[in-house]
Amino acid sequence: MNRFIQLFQFALITFIAFPALAEEATKAPVNPMSAFAAAFAISVAAFGGAIAQGRASAAALEGIARNPGARGDIFVPMILALALIESLVIYALLVAFSILG
Repeated sequence: MNRFIQLFQFALITFIAFPALAEEATKAPVNPMSAFAAAFAISVAAFGGAIAQGRASAAALEGIARNPGARGDIFVPMILALALIESLVIYALLVAFSILG
């Protein structure tokens, strides 16, 4: 328990005290069209990713329901597909951040 308290104190110092000591960076004003482009890009990516993950999960669950013996053959590729879909959404998030500069 003592180790947990030390770890908690370290986390508090790291995430609260150190950012307070950091210098503020000067930021250029954000172009409103860039902000709109970034918001639109991530919203389309999140919507497309959610639809794709829902359809992939529904198809996999339907396949498992029709043939429970094929669960192992369906489950692993479904998890891989969901991870790849999610990675595309995260990539869109990175693109949105790069648009904002």
